[in-house]
Formats: sequence, C-alpha cells, structure tokens
Amino acid sequence: MTNNDTKPRVWPGLQYDDARTALTTLTEVFGFTETLVVPGENDLVAHAELRWPDGGGVMLGSVKASSGAHEGQRSGGSSVYVNTDAPSTVDAVYERCRAAGLRIVQELTDTDYGSHGFTVADQEGNSWTFGTYAGA
Repeated sequence: MTNNDTKPRVWPGLQYDDARTALTTLTEVFGFTETLVVPGENDLVAHAELRWPDGGGVMLGSVKASSGAHEGQRSGGSSVYVNTDAPSTVDAVYERCRAAGLRIVQELTDTDYGSHGFTVADQEGNSWTFGTYAGA
C-alpha cells in the first residue's frame, strides 16, 4: 500500500557542532526553507526543521543540545540524497556550493542511469548529493 500525499514521511536527522552555520548553509546555499527552529541555551539549536521545495525535509540540531535518542550522536557522519526534477536546480545549487567554498566530493556529472547531479560536503563533513534521479 502506498500513501501518495505530499507530507514528508522520512526525515533525515543530523547533528551539528555549529548548527547555526548549518542552518545558513542549508537555506542560503542548498536552498532549503526554514520551517521551525527551537532555540537551545547558549545560542544552540535544540531542534530545527527544513523543507526542500520539491518535497521532503530534514531535521537537525546542536550536538550539545541533544538528549534522549539522539544524545551522543556526533556530527559529520551522515549522507543525504536530495532529489529535484530540474537539472537547472542541480546546476544552481552546485554553483552556490562552489561560490561558498564548500568541498565538492563528486563533480557535476550525468550518470548512465539518467541522473544529473553532484555531491558536496558541508562544513562538518556530511555528504549531500543533489540529483535528478527520483528512485525506482
């Protein structure tokens, strides 16, 4: 059975040592929209939710503000794939990443399975792949 509504049902969750910088990168460079930020003590981010314009979202927070199930999770070890239908969106994100000085892990390429995409590392080492492959 498939649920075809537009609500995201899978939310990658990432922890950052500097969640404020991550919020800036994910919104201004990658193109996510900030929908919720719950501040923590000492300018930490207790919880944040960002939406991708084409659907889906990601949650994040500060390592030092983590508790419960995410307590002890470290930053920099995650990998996220972000899909868009438009090759021009992939190209625009790529150019913003280069302009921001982020490390491009895999250059912009067209694959033999029909995807147009690239992979970049954010400031804390998480891998983000942006591409047109929508899955099987």
